[in-house]
Amino acid sequence: MIIYLIFGLILGSTFTWFVYLSKRKELARLEEDNQLLQQEKHTVIEFTHNLIQAISSGVKRDKLYQKIVHSAILSSGALSACLFEYSDDKTLRGVAIEGLFPPQKPIKNTTYEKPKTRAKLIEKILRSESLELNEGLIGSVAKSQKAILIANADKDPNVMQHQDPLLTVNSIIVAPILFRKKLLGVLSVANPIDSIAFNANDLSLVESLAEQAGMAIHSANLMNMLIEKEKLDFDLSLASSIQGMLLPKHFPKNQFLQIDAYYQPAQKVGGDFYDVFPLPDNKVGIIIADVSGKGIPASILMAICLTNLKHHARKHSSPAQVLKAVNLEMHSEIRPDMFITIIYAILDTRDNKITLARAGHELPLLFQYEQDTKEYTFKKISSPGMAVGMISHEIFDSAIQDTSVPFCPGDIFVLYTDGITETTNGKDEEFGINRFEENLSASLALPAANINQQVIKGLEQFSGTKKNIDDLTLVTVKHIIPIN
Repeated sequence: MIIYLIFGLILGSTFTWFVYLSKRKELARLEEDNQLLQQEKHTVIEFTHNLIQAISSGVKRDKLYQKIVHSAILSSGALSACLFEYSDDKTLRGVAIEGLFPPQKPIKNTTYEKPKTRAKLIEKILRSESLELNEGLIGSVAKSQKAILIANADKDPNVMQHQDPLLTVNSIIVAPILFRKKLLGVLSVANPIDSIAFNANDLSLVESLAEQAGMAIHSANLMNMLIEKEKLDFDLSLASSIQGMLLPKHFPKNQFLQIDAYYQPAQKVGGDFYDVFPLPDNKVGIIIADVSGKGIPASILMAICLTNLKHHARKHSSPAQVLKAVNLEMHSEIRPDMFITIIYAILDTRDNKITLARAGHELPLLFQYEQDTKEYTFKKISSPGMAVGMISHEIFDSAIQDTSVPFCPGDIFVLYTDGITETTNGKDEEFGINRFEENLSASLALPAANINQQVIKGLEQFSGTKKNIDDLTLVTVKHIIPIN
Protein backbone atom coordinates (compact mmCIF):
# COMPACT_ATOMS: atom_id res chain seq x y z
CA MET A 1 0.00 0.00 0.00
CA ILE A 2 2.83 2.33 0.97
CA ILE A 3 4.58 1.43 -2.27
CA TYR A 4 1.50 2.44 -4.24
CA LEU A 5 1.34 5.69 -2.34
CA ILE A 6 4.98 6.50 -3.02
CA PHE A 7 4.54 5.59 -6.68
CA GLY A 8 1.51 7.88 -6.93
CA LEU A 9 3.43 10.74 -5.33
CA ILE A 10 6.31 10.24 -7.77
CA LEU A 11 3.89 10.08 -10.71
CA GLY A 12 2.04 13.19 -9.55
CA SER A 13 5.27 15.12 -9.03
CA THR A 14 6.49 14.11 -12.45
CA PHE A 15 3.23 15.25 -14.02
CA THR A 16 3.36 18.54 -12.12
CA TRP A 17 6.93 19.04 -13.26
CA PHE A 18 5.97 18.46 -16.90
CA VAL A 19 3.04 20.86 -16.53
CA TYR A 20 5.38 23.42 -14.99
CA LEU A 21 7.89 23.04 -17.84
CA SER A 22 5.08 23.27 -20.38
CA LYS A 23 3.77 26.44 -18.78
CA ARG A 24 7.25 27.94 -18.73
CA LYS A 25 7.65 27.17 -22.44
CA GLU A 26 4.22 28.68 -23.11
CA LEU A 27 5.15 31.78 -21.12
CA ALA A 28 8.46 32.02 -22.94
CA ARG A 29 6.67 31.71 -26.26
CA LEU A 30 4.15 34.35 -25.26
CA GLU A 31 6.97 36.60 -24.13
CA GLU A 32 8.73 36.08 -27.45
CA ASP A 33 5.51 36.80 -29.35
CA ASN A 34 4.98 39.91 -27.26
CA GLN A 35 8.51 41.08 -28.00
CA LEU A 36 7.95 40.48 -31.71
CA LEU A 37 4.66 42.34 -31.50
CA GLN A 38 6.31 45.26 -29.74
CA GLN A 39 9.12 45.22 -32.29
CA GLU A 40 6.59 45.25 -35.12
CA LYS A 41 4.68 48.07 -33.45
CA HIS A 42 7.88 50.07 -33.05
CA THR A 43 8.84 49.42 -36.68
CA VAL A 44 5.42 50.49 -37.97
CA ILE A 45 5.45 53.64 -35.82
CA GLU A 46 8.90 54.57 -37.10
CA PHE A 47 7.82 53.79 -40.68
CA THR A 48 4.72 55.98 -40.27
CA HIS A 49 6.74 58.77 -38.67
CA ASN A 50 9.13 58.81 -41.64
CA LEU A 51 6.24 58.99 -44.10
CA ILE A 52 4.53 61.78 -42.16
CA GLN A 53 7.75 63.79 -42.24
CA ALA A 54 8.02 63.22 -45.98
CA ILE A 55 4.42 64.29 -46.59
CA SER A 56 4.68 67.39 -44.39
CA SER A 57 7.79 68.48 -46.29
CA GLY A 58 5.78 68.46 -49.51
CA VAL A 59 7.52 65.48 -51.09
CA LYS A 60 6.38 64.60 -54.61
CA ARG A 61 4.54 61.36 -55.25
CA ASP A 62 7.44 59.50 -56.88
CA LYS A 63 9.74 60.44 -53.97
CA LEU A 64 7.13 59.23 -51.48
CA TYR A 65 6.86 55.90 -53.32
CA GLN A 66 10.61 55.46 -53.20
CA LYS A 67 10.65 56.28 -49.49
CA ILE A 68 7.97 53.64 -48.85
CA VAL A 69 9.99 51.01 -50.70
CA HIS A 70 13.23 51.94 -48.94
CA SER A 71 11.55 51.87 -45.52
CA ALA A 72 9.94 48.51 -46.35
CA ILE A 73 13.37 47.01 -47.08
CA LEU A 74 14.86 48.35 -43.85
CA SER A 75 11.87 47.18 -41.81
CA SER A 76 11.52 43.68 -43.29
CA GLY A 77 15.18 42.88 -43.90
CA ALA A 78 14.52 42.12 -47.56
CA LEU A 79 17.06 42.39 -50.36
CA SER A 80 14.63 43.97 -52.80
CA ALA A 81 11.19 45.57 -52.91
CA CYS A 82 8.83 47.12 -55.41
CA LEU A 83 5.73 49.30 -55.23
CA PHE A 84 3.19 48.86 -58.01
CA GLU A 85 0.79 51.76 -58.55
CA TYR A 86 -2.82 51.08 -59.51
CA SER A 87 -3.67 53.50 -62.32
CA ASP A 88 -6.93 54.94 -63.62
CA ASP A 89 -6.72 52.55 -66.56
CA LYS A 90 -7.05 49.67 -64.05
CA THR A 91 -3.50 48.39 -64.56
CA LEU A 92 -0.51 48.04 -62.23
CA ARG A 93 2.92 49.47 -62.97
CA GLY A 94 6.15 49.39 -61.00
CA VAL A 95 6.82 52.95 -59.90
CA ALA A 96 9.41 52.51 -57.15
CA ILE A 97 12.08 49.78 -57.02
CA GLU A 98 15.01 49.07 -54.76
CA GLY A 99 17.39 46.16 -55.20
CA LEU A 100 17.09 43.54 -57.91
CA PHE A 101 13.35 42.98 -57.65
CA PRO A 102 12.45 40.52 -60.42
CA PRO A 103 10.23 41.62 -63.32
CA GLN A 104 6.81 39.96 -63.29
CA LYS A 105 6.90 38.99 -66.94
CA PRO A 106 9.50 37.00 -68.90
CA ILE A 107 12.55 38.99 -70.03
CA LYS A 108 13.26 38.54 -73.72
CA ASN A 109 16.66 38.90 -75.40
CA THR A 110 18.25 40.73 -72.51
CA THR A 111 21.98 40.81 -71.83
CA TYR A 112 23.79 42.59 -69.02
CA GLU A 113 27.26 44.11 -69.09
CA LYS A 114 27.69 44.87 -65.38
CA PRO A 115 25.64 44.86 -62.14
CA LYS A 116 24.96 48.59 -62.23
CA THR A 117 23.60 48.34 -65.75
CA ARG A 118 21.58 45.30 -64.71
CA ALA A 119 19.94 47.14 -61.82
CA LYS A 120 19.01 50.08 -64.03
CA LEU A 121 17.74 47.81 -66.76
CA ILE A 122 15.63 45.74 -64.33
CA GLU A 123 14.14 48.96 -62.98
CA LYS A 124 13.39 50.12 -66.52
CA ILE A 125 11.70 46.81 -67.33
CA LEU A 126 9.57 46.92 -64.18
CA ARG A 127 8.49 50.48 -64.90
CA SER A 128 7.50 49.54 -68.45
CA GLU A 129 5.49 46.48 -67.42
CA SER A 130 1.73 46.73 -67.25
CA LEU A 131 -0.14 44.13 -65.20
CA GLU A 132 -3.86 43.55 -65.30
CA LEU A 133 -5.89 42.75 -62.21
CA ASN A 134 -5.53 39.02 -61.44
CA GLU A 135 -2.46 38.78 -63.70
CA GLY A 136 0.39 36.97 -61.99
CA LEU A 137 1.14 37.13 -58.29
CA ILE A 138 0.94 40.94 -58.10
CA GLY A 139 -2.32 41.09 -60.06
CA SER A 140 -3.95 38.34 -57.99
CA VAL A 141 -3.18 40.14 -54.72
CA ALA A 142 -4.54 43.38 -56.20
CA LYS A 143 -7.70 41.55 -57.24
CA SER A 144 -8.28 39.73 -53.94
CA GLN A 145 -7.01 42.66 -51.82
CA LYS A 146 -5.46 40.08 -49.46
CA ALA A 147 -1.78 39.77 -48.61
CA ILE A 148 0.09 36.59 -49.40
CA LEU A 149 3.27 34.96 -48.04
CA ILE A 150 5.19 32.43 -50.11
CA ALA A 151 7.98 31.22 -47.82
CA ASN A 152 9.57 28.81 -50.32
CA ALA A 153 8.99 30.75 -53.52
CA ASP A 154 11.56 28.82 -55.57
CA LYS A 155 9.20 25.83 -55.49
CA ASP A 156 5.95 27.75 -56.15
CA PRO A 157 4.65 27.77 -59.76
CA ASN A 158 2.85 31.10 -59.17
CA VAL A 159 6.14 32.97 -58.70
CA MET A 160 7.85 34.31 -61.82
CA GLN A 161 11.41 32.96 -62.04
CA HIS A 162 14.15 34.03 -64.44
CA GLN A 163 17.32 32.40 -65.75
CA ASP A 164 19.47 35.05 -64.15
CA PRO A 165 20.39 33.64 -60.69
CA LEU A 166 20.43 37.15 -59.19
CA LEU A 167 16.72 37.41 -60.01
CA THR A 168 15.79 34.14 -58.30
CA VAL A 169 12.97 34.56 -55.79
CA ASN A 170 13.46 32.42 -52.68
CA SER A 171 10.86 33.99 -50.43
CA ILE A 172 8.34 36.75 -51.11
CA ILE A 173 5.54 38.74 -49.46
CA VAL A 174 2.95 40.67 -51.47
CA ALA A 175 0.45 43.01 -49.79
CA PRO A 176 -2.25 45.30 -51.24
CA ILE A 177 -2.03 49.03 -50.50
CA LEU A 178 -5.53 50.15 -49.62
CA PHE A 179 -7.32 53.18 -48.23
CA ARG A 180 -10.88 52.56 -47.06
CA LYS A 181 -11.01 49.44 -49.24
CA LYS A 182 -9.94 51.40 -52.32
CA LEU A 183 -6.96 49.86 -54.11
CA LEU A 184 -4.03 52.26 -54.49
CA GLY A 185 -1.30 49.77 -55.32
CA VAL A 186 0.67 46.71 -54.23
CA LEU A 187 3.80 46.48 -52.06
CA SER A 188 6.09 43.48 -52.36
CA VAL A 189 9.35 42.49 -50.65
CA ALA A 190 11.53 39.60 -51.79
CA ASN A 191 14.42 37.48 -50.46
CA PRO A 192 15.35 38.03 -46.79
CA ILE A 193 18.89 39.27 -46.33
CA ASP A 194 19.65 36.50 -43.81
CA SER A 195 18.41 33.81 -46.26
CA ILE A 196 15.84 32.63 -43.66
CA ALA A 197 12.43 32.39 -45.28
CA PHE A 198 9.82 35.00 -44.42
CA ASN A 199 7.33 33.87 -41.78
CA ALA A 200 3.93 34.88 -40.43
CA ASN A 201 5.45 37.68 -38.35
CA ASP A 202 7.08 39.14 -41.45
CA LEU A 203 3.75 38.90 -43.28
CA SER A 204 2.01 40.77 -40.46
CA LEU A 205 4.69 43.44 -40.54
CA VAL A 206 4.48 43.99 -44.31
CA GLU A 207 0.68 44.10 -44.09
CA SER A 208 0.97 46.83 -41.47
CA LEU A 209 3.48 48.73 -43.59
CA ALA A 210 1.18 48.51 -46.61
CA GLU A 211 -1.72 49.77 -44.50
CA GLN A 212 0.31 52.77 -43.34
CA ALA A 213 1.54 53.32 -46.90
CA GLY A 214 -2.10 53.51 -48.05
CA MET A 215 -2.83 56.22 -45.52
CA ALA A 216 0.34 58.08 -46.48
CA ILE A 217 -0.39 57.95 -50.23
CA HIS A 218 -3.97 59.13 -49.67
CA SER A 219 -2.76 61.96 -47.42
CA ALA A 220 -0.09 62.95 -49.94
CA ASN A 221 -2.64 62.97 -52.77
CA LEU A 222 -4.96 65.09 -50.64
CA MET A 223 -2.16 67.50 -49.75
CA ASN A 224 -1.06 67.78 -53.38
CA MET A 225 -4.66 68.51 -54.35
CA LEU A 226 -4.81 71.25 -51.72
CA ILE A 227 -1.50 72.68 -52.95
CA GLU A 228 -2.75 72.64 -56.53
CA LYS A 229 -6.03 74.21 -55.40
CA GLU A 230 -4.16 76.96 -53.57
CA LYS A 231 -2.03 77.53 -56.64
CA LEU A 232 -5.12 77.60 -58.85
CA ASP A 233 -6.87 79.96 -56.43
CA PHE A 234 -3.82 82.24 -56.59
CA ASP A 235 -3.79 82.08 -60.39
CA LEU A 236 -7.52 82.83 -60.49
CA SER A 237 -7.13 85.72 -58.06
CA LEU A 238 -4.29 87.10 -60.16
CA ALA A 239 -6.31 86.72 -63.37
CA SER A 240 -9.31 88.31 -61.65
CA SER A 241 -7.16 91.25 -60.55
CA ILE A 242 -5.79 91.68 -64.08
CA GLN A 243 -9.30 91.54 -65.50
CA GLY A 244 -10.43 94.11 -62.95
CA MET A 245 -7.61 96.40 -64.06
CA LEU A 246 -8.74 96.10 -67.69
CA LEU A 247 -12.35 97.04 -66.95
CA PRO A 248 -12.87 100.81 -66.71
CA LYS A 249 -13.12 102.38 -63.26
CA HIS A 250 -14.31 105.72 -64.62
CA PHE A 251 -16.08 106.76 -67.79
CA PRO A 252 -15.14 109.59 -70.15
CA LYS A 253 -16.55 112.94 -69.12
CA ASN A 254 -19.20 114.05 -71.55
CA GLN A 255 -21.78 116.62 -70.59
CA PHE A 256 -24.38 115.03 -72.84
CA LEU A 257 -24.07 111.43 -71.61
CA GLN A 258 -24.82 109.42 -68.48
CA ILE A 259 -23.00 106.09 -68.61
CA ASP A 260 -23.21 103.22 -66.14
CA ALA A 261 -22.09 99.59 -66.26
CA TYR A 262 -22.83 96.53 -64.14
CA TYR A 263 -20.53 93.51 -64.28
CA GLN A 264 -20.79 90.28 -62.28
CA PRO A 265 -18.72 87.22 -63.32
CA ALA A 266 -20.21 83.80 -62.59
CA GLN A 267 -16.75 82.62 -61.47
CA LYS A 268 -13.68 84.42 -60.16
CA VAL A 269 -12.70 85.13 -63.73
CA GLY A 270 -15.32 85.89 -66.34
CA GLY A 271 -15.55 85.77 -70.11
CA ASP A 272 -17.55 89.01 -70.50
CA PHE A 273 -15.87 92.35 -70.89
CA TYR A 274 -16.73 95.93 -71.72
CA ASP A 275 -14.94 99.24 -72.13
CA VAL A 276 -15.85 102.88 -72.60
CA PHE A 277 -13.24 105.30 -73.92
CA PRO A 278 -13.03 108.79 -75.46
CA LEU A 279 -12.54 109.32 -79.19
CA PRO A 280 -11.68 112.45 -81.19
CA ASP A 281 -14.36 115.10 -81.82
CA ASN A 282 -15.95 114.48 -78.43
CA LYS A 283 -17.16 111.03 -79.48
CA VAL A 284 -17.29 108.03 -77.16
CA GLY A 285 -16.44 104.42 -78.02
CA ILE A 286 -18.21 101.54 -76.27
CA ILE A 287 -17.27 97.87 -76.45
CA ILE A 288 -19.17 94.92 -75.03
CA ALA A 289 -18.13 91.33 -75.70
CA ASP A 290 -18.61 87.77 -74.55
CA VAL A 291 -15.89 85.13 -74.89
CA SER A 292 -17.13 81.57 -75.16
CA GLY A 293 -16.09 79.55 -72.14
CA LYS A 294 -15.07 80.74 -68.71
CA GLY A 295 -12.04 80.94 -66.47
CA ILE A 296 -8.44 81.81 -67.24
CA PRO A 297 -8.42 80.89 -71.00
CA ALA A 298 -11.42 83.16 -71.59
CA SER A 299 -9.87 86.00 -69.57
CA ILE A 300 -6.59 85.77 -71.52
CA LEU A 301 -8.46 85.81 -74.82
CA MET A 302 -10.52 88.76 -73.57
CA ALA A 303 -7.40 90.75 -72.69
CA ILE A 304 -5.84 90.10 -76.12
CA CYS A 305 -9.06 91.04 -77.92
CA LEU A 306 -9.56 94.21 -75.91
CA THR A 307 -5.99 95.34 -76.56
CA ASN A 308 -6.31 94.72 -80.30
CA LEU A 309 -9.69 96.38 -80.53
CA LYS A 310 -8.65 99.59 -78.77
CA HIS A 311 -5.52 99.72 -80.93
CA HIS A 312 -7.54 99.55 -84.16
CA ALA A 313 -10.19 101.93 -82.81
CA ARG A 314 -7.57 104.70 -82.94
CA LYS A 315 -6.88 103.95 -86.60
CA HIS A 316 -10.40 103.51 -88.03
CA SER A 317 -13.52 105.63 -87.69
CA SER A 318 -15.69 102.74 -88.88
CA PRO A 319 -16.67 100.14 -86.22
CA ALA A 320 -16.96 97.50 -88.95
CA GLN A 321 -13.39 98.17 -90.10
CA VAL A 322 -12.17 97.86 -86.52
CA LEU A 323 -13.84 94.46 -86.05
CA LYS A 324 -12.55 93.27 -89.42
CA ALA A 325 -9.00 94.09 -88.34
CA VAL A 326 -9.50 92.36 -84.98
CA ASN A 327 -10.86 89.21 -86.62
CA LEU A 328 -7.98 89.13 -89.10
CA GLU A 329 -5.41 89.26 -86.28
CA MET A 330 -7.13 86.88 -83.87
CA HIS A 331 -8.61 84.21 -86.14
CA SER A 332 -5.39 82.18 -86.11
CA GLU A 333 -4.89 82.63 -82.35
CA ILE A 334 -8.33 81.52 -81.17
CA ARG A 335 -8.84 77.82 -80.40
CA PRO A 336 -11.36 76.07 -82.68
CA ASP A 337 -13.77 75.62 -79.74
CA MET A 338 -13.71 79.32 -78.77
CA PHE A 339 -15.08 82.52 -80.27
CA ILE A 340 -15.95 86.09 -79.26
CA THR A 341 -19.18 88.00 -79.82
CA ILE A 342 -18.66 91.78 -79.88
CA ILE A 343 -20.47 95.06 -80.39
CA TYR A 344 -18.39 98.13 -80.99
CA ALA A 345 -20.39 101.36 -81.01
CA ILE A 346 -19.39 105.00 -81.52
CA LEU A 347 -21.64 107.57 -79.83
CA ASP A 348 -21.68 110.97 -81.52
CA THR A 349 -23.53 113.62 -79.48
CA ARG A 350 -22.72 116.36 -82.01
CA ASP A 351 -24.56 114.66 -84.86
CA ASN A 352 -26.87 112.78 -82.45
CA LYS A 353 -26.26 109.28 -83.76
CA ILE A 354 -24.86 105.88 -82.91
CA THR A 355 -22.76 103.96 -85.41
CA LEU A 356 -22.10 100.36 -84.53
CA ALA A 357 -20.95 97.01 -85.87
CA ARG A 358 -22.08 93.71 -84.38
CA ALA A 359 -20.04 90.48 -84.49
CA GLY A 360 -22.70 87.97 -83.52
CA HIS A 361 -23.57 89.63 -80.18
CA GLU A 362 -27.04 90.13 -78.67
CA LEU A 363 -28.96 92.88 -80.43
CA PRO A 364 -28.55 96.22 -78.63
CA LEU A 365 -31.65 97.99 -77.37
CA LEU A 366 -32.70 101.59 -77.99
CA PHE A 367 -35.42 103.52 -76.22
CA GLN A 368 -36.20 106.60 -78.29
CA TYR A 369 -37.73 109.54 -76.45
CA GLU A 370 -40.64 111.34 -78.10
CA GLN A 371 -40.40 115.02 -77.19
CA ASP A 372 -44.07 115.68 -77.92
CA THR A 373 -45.63 112.76 -76.05
CA LYS A 374 -42.87 112.40 -73.42
CA GLU A 375 -42.99 108.65 -74.04
CA TYR A 376 -40.46 106.07 -75.20
CA THR A 377 -40.48 103.84 -78.24
CA PHE A 378 -38.57 100.57 -77.87
CA LYS A 379 -36.59 98.94 -80.67
CA LYS A 380 -33.82 96.39 -81.22
CA ILE A 381 -30.98 97.59 -83.42
CA SER A 382 -30.39 94.99 -86.11
CA SER A 383 -26.93 94.75 -87.61
CA PRO A 384 -25.40 91.85 -89.57
CA GLY A 385 -22.22 90.08 -88.54
CA MET A 386 -20.68 86.86 -87.21
CA ALA A 387 -18.58 86.12 -84.12
CA VAL A 388 -14.84 86.80 -84.15
CA GLY A 389 -12.71 83.70 -84.60
CA MET A 390 -15.38 81.43 -86.09
CA ILE A 391 -14.82 81.94 -89.81
CA SER A 392 -12.18 83.14 -92.25
CA HIS A 393 -11.67 86.87 -92.63
CA GLU A 394 -13.10 86.80 -96.19
CA ILE A 395 -16.50 85.54 -94.99
CA PHE A 396 -16.36 87.69 -91.84
CA ASP A 397 -15.62 90.85 -93.84
CA SER A 398 -18.45 90.20 -96.28
CA ALA A 399 -20.97 89.70 -93.47
CA ILE A 400 -20.27 92.62 -91.14
CA GLN A 401 -21.21 96.23 -91.78
CA ASP A 402 -21.82 99.53 -90.01
CA THR A 403 -25.30 100.44 -88.83
CA SER A 404 -26.26 103.98 -87.84
CA VAL A 405 -29.32 105.06 -85.85
CA PRO A 406 -30.40 108.42 -84.39
CA PHE A 407 -29.44 108.99 -80.76
CA CYS A 408 -31.18 112.14 -79.63
CA PRO A 409 -31.55 113.81 -76.22
CA GLY A 410 -33.63 111.64 -73.90
CA ASP A 411 -32.79 108.42 -75.76
CA ILE A 412 -31.40 105.45 -73.86
CA PHE A 413 -28.97 102.93 -75.39
CA VAL A 414 -28.55 99.52 -73.71
CA LEU A 415 -25.89 96.85 -74.30
CA TYR A 416 -25.86 93.51 -72.48
CA THR A 417 -24.59 89.93 -72.60
CA ASP A 418 -26.74 86.81 -72.78
CA GLY A 419 -26.21 86.14 -69.07
CA ILE A 420 -28.93 88.73 -68.43
CA THR A 421 -31.66 87.29 -70.65
CA GLU A 422 -30.71 83.64 -70.03
CA THR A 423 -30.81 83.85 -66.22
CA THR A 424 -33.27 81.23 -64.97
CA ASN A 425 -35.46 80.83 -61.91
CA GLY A 426 -36.35 77.78 -59.84
CA LYS A 427 -38.75 76.62 -62.58
CA ASP A 428 -35.98 76.84 -65.21
CA GLU A 429 -37.79 79.74 -66.89
CA GLU A 430 -35.53 82.30 -68.57
CA PHE A 431 -35.68 85.99 -67.70
CA GLY A 432 -35.90 86.62 -71.43
CA ILE A 433 -35.91 89.75 -73.56
CA ASN A 434 -39.54 90.63 -72.73
CA ARG A 435 -39.00 90.75 -68.96
CA PHE A 436 -35.75 92.61 -69.57
CA GLU A 437 -37.53 95.24 -71.67
CA GLU A 438 -40.32 95.56 -69.08
CA ASN A 439 -37.81 96.15 -66.26
CA LEU A 440 -36.02 98.74 -68.36
CA SER A 441 -39.22 100.50 -69.38
CA ALA A 442 -40.31 100.84 -65.75
CA SER A 443 -37.21 102.89 -64.86
CA LEU A 444 -36.41 104.96 -67.96
CA ALA A 445 -37.09 108.22 -66.16
CA LEU A 446 -34.22 107.48 -63.74
CA PRO A 447 -30.51 108.20 -64.23
CA ALA A 448 -28.48 105.53 -66.01
CA ALA A 449 -27.03 104.10 -62.77
CA ASN A 450 -30.49 103.74 -61.24
CA ILE A 451 -31.82 102.08 -64.38
CA ASN A 452 -29.16 99.39 -64.05
CA GLN A 453 -29.87 98.99 -60.33
CA GLN A 454 -33.56 98.44 -60.97
CA VAL A 455 -32.88 95.90 -63.72
CA ILE A 456 -30.48 93.89 -61.54
CA LYS A 457 -32.94 94.06 -58.64
CA GLY A 458 -35.67 92.66 -60.89
CA LEU A 459 -33.29 89.99 -62.15
CA GLU A 460 -32.42 88.90 -58.59
CA GLN A 461 -36.09 88.78 -57.59
CA PHE A 462 -36.80 86.62 -60.64
CA SER A 463 -33.94 84.14 -60.13
CA GLY A 464 -34.32 83.92 -56.33
CA THR A 465 -31.63 81.85 -54.68
CA LYS A 466 -30.55 80.16 -57.89
CA LYS A 467 -26.90 80.88 -58.63
CA ASN A 468 -25.92 82.48 -61.92
CA ILE A 469 -24.16 80.11 -64.29
CA ASP A 470 -23.13 82.86 -66.69
CA ASP A 471 -21.52 86.27 -66.42
CA LEU A 472 -23.81 89.30 -66.20
CA THR A 473 -22.87 92.51 -68.02
CA LEU A 474 -25.11 95.51 -68.56
CA VAL A 475 -24.10 98.90 -70.01
CA THR A 476 -26.64 101.73 -70.15
CA VAL A 477 -26.11 105.11 -71.81
CA LYS A 478 -28.59 107.93 -71.44
CA HIS A 479 -28.49 110.95 -73.72
CA ILE A 480 -29.23 113.82 -71.38
CA ILE A 481 -31.96 116.29 -72.28
CA PRO A 482 -30.40 119.74 -72.05
CA ILE A 483 -31.88 122.13 -69.48
CA ASN A 484 -33.04 125.36 -71.12
